[in-house]
Amino acid sequence: MPKIEELVRVKQFASPWHRVTINVIYTNNWLNVMLEKRAGAKQITLQQFNVLRVLRGQFPNPVTNNLLKERLLTKTPDISRLVDRIVSKGLVSRTKNSGDKRAVDLLITEKGMQLLQEIEQDMMLDDVLSENLSIEECMQLSELLDKFRGSKEHVDY
Repeated sequence: MPKIEELVRVKQFASPWHRVTINVIYTNNWLNVMLEKRAGAKQITLQQFNVLRVLRGQFPNPVTNNLLKERLLTKTPDISRLVDRIVSKGLVSRTKNSGDKRAVDLLITEKGMQLLQEIEQDMMLDDVLSENLSIEECMQLSELLDKFRGSKEHVDY
């Protein structure tokens, strides 16, 4: 397994903190590429997959664009266009919100539920993770990432 120094072609990092920062950024990009490929195999994007998961989690209650913005793992400036695309695919239905005329209610459709069922296991990366990490290592890595984000400053991204 190649070290981060080999992957980014650096002889030496300025510090262990520099090394881990680059490693986290590189690994994040590596994960995103893998997940986008898996989502793309079902003609959706990673963001669309995340929208479907949020909607399923709230089902049968409708979701507004504002709730979606709060709950998505990756932030997007144009939630309306993202929603338009999955509505046009028949994965989500959209109706006017009865309480706020400016808002719309979103519900995952049966087609959206079926797509999630087909793709979700692939998107959890169990095949990749179990090849490279034990359950204990996964738990340790998750705890370290929580610790890495720290408690001093919360960044809204």
